[in-house]
Amino acid sequence: MIINTGQRTDIPAFYADWFANRLREGFVCVRNPYNPNQVNRYKLNPEVVDVIGFCTKNPEPMFKYMNLLEKYGQYWFVTITPYGRDIEPNVRDKHELLEHFKKLSQIVGVQSIGWRYDPIFISEKYTEEYHVRAFAEIAATLEGYTKTVVISFIDLFPKVKRNFPEAHEVTPEQRLRLGQKVIGIAAAHGMTTKPCAEGTELAAFGADCSGCMTVKTYEEAIGHTLNTPKLKEARAECACYLACDIGAYNTCRHLCKYCYANAEPATVLALSHRHDVTSPFIIGGYKEGDRIHDVPQSSWIDRQPSLF
Repeated sequence: MIINTGQRTDIPAFYADWFANRLREGFVCVRNPYNPNQVNRYKLNPEVVDVIGFCTKNPEPMFKYMNLLEKYGQYWFVTITPYGRDIEPNVRDKHELLEHFKKLSQIVGVQSIGWRYDPIFISEKYTEEYHVRAFAEIAATLEGYTKTVVISFIDLFPKVKRNFPEAHEVTPEQRLRLGQKVIGIAAAHGMTTKPCAEGTELAAFGADCSGCMTVKTYEEAIGHTLNTPKLKEARAECACYLACDIGAYNTCRHLCKYCYANAEPATVLALSHRHDVTSPFIIGGYKEGDRIHDVPQSSWIDRQPSLF
């Protein structure tokens, strides 16, 4: 099966010690964000977990624990954008992140790591020309360390509107104009551009519009075919295989203004203070009335000879 870690928070950046403890103890508990007394308990065991998916803005805290991940398949998305602390208050220095990306690529291999340059928004400071220059500089630095770059344009979800009221939708003309330039730059540096939940409008320029965190992505990372059960799509425009996420909303301390997973910063900081590195839960612990569900788990790897 697949365990995801990055749709609700950034575990490598802020909860690496906790996650290492979960790997050592062999299980993790996850509260249903819409029904808090419903708790799913997952085994963290390479016999039933075929691959772990990570999405992070800072993989470095996990480096000292990579030995705990050696028996698991892995796929890492590392987000590196051109924004300053006016937009991403607590994100590490981008030059450091580029070096961490390259180190991680050398550990897990280029087939198991992708670069995310998203979300893209346009403003007086972060113009189309600014994005083209920044994207080209980052792509040149990461050449040879990944074969994939994911892009998306900002979505104004309710939390985004509240935390980033000055943000505007990127117009169709801007998407096509900027998308075409980005795709060409990426190709020149050996990368395929994968738009995230953006439809197929950029396919004409050479983008792979089949999705970014797909079953195929995982299969190519681990070198095996996966017999995955069908999931209900979270968003009609998203082809990614997102299930069994062990994170929690409102716990990412990067506090990026465009984040869809965080409420206001005060809520994030309050919840983060309830983190216990020894707990099975990322926030808090067991509560009276909890209904624990041990999720049935098995390997999804097709044991027939691999095509990869």
